[in-house]
Amino acid sequence: MSVQKFLGADGVSVERVVINGPQGSSAEVYLYGATVTSWKCGDKERLFVSRQAKLDGSRPVRGGIPLVFPQFGPGDLPQHGFARTRQWTLLSAEEHGQGVVVNLQLKDNEDTRASRWPFKFDLLYTIDLTATTLSTIIRYENVDSQAFTFTSLMHTYLRVPDIAHTTVAGLKGVAYADKIKGGEGLVEERDLVTVGANEDRVYVDVPGVVKINCGGESVEIRRFNFKDIVLWNPWAEKAAEMSDFADDEYPQMICVEAGTVASQISLKPGQTISCGQILTFSSTTSHI
Repeated sequence: MSVQKFLGADGVSVERVVINGPQGSSAEVYLYGATVTSWKCGDKERLFVSRQAKLDGSRPVRGGIPLVFPQFGPGDLPQHGFARTRQWTLLSAEEHGQGVVVNLQLKDNEDTRASRWPFKFDLLYTIDLTATTLSTIIRYENVDSQAFTFTSLMHTYLRVPDIAHTTVAGLKGVAYADKIKGGEGLVEERDLVTVGANEDRVYVDVPGVVKINCGGESVEIRRFNFKDIVLWNPWAEKAAEMSDFADDEYPQMICVEAGTVASQISLKPGQTISCGQILTFSSTTSHI
């Protein structure tokens, strides 16, 4: 593992942690937002980051795995809360039998306590890399004197060869809200979900593993204490509206996001909960 430093916006130092795992696997995470921006295994990059993304700490990273906390979407706080725009602290990094584990921390400060979500909290983010998996788990702790509620999500951008040939399995029979067309309580009827337009769906209380397939390769998402899955692709019209996303990039990505966003997570003083995901890569032609 190495920590690289470079100057970002307004001359502020930006730090990136580079993690080298077994069998050529690797990952990179920016301490700004604790955003994982690279996950390589099977000789390929598995995460999508827009070529127009800002990596200088001036705004949230468009791609990788941004962390949403304590608010999903718009609300009293800025879009998706403040965790993805805060500087996290690198606590530790060590090798284990099958890979490398890195721990990052975010705690409340004067700015967060002055916000519309003023509570005291302690987040421990554990990133675990092996030859074929990337695990991202957050332990949320309430260190305040009063209870609080929040929503949270891992906004995972997966790189795919072609969105037209990408399918998502594991959502059949699940109720969802369609944020583009409107409507809640709809039920997914397809065994394999495909994307052919601007999609923004919240699948509620997804029961099991979700698997993204494309070109003989797949990434499986196994969740821990996260109830929901968000499926998103901006397509051409939405991509054209985003300054940090190139107009021609939408066919190369799909967001399949593990979180609890349709309901709130509640913690009493002193309580903790750990939530997260394990991404597992597999290929019919892989020799890993």
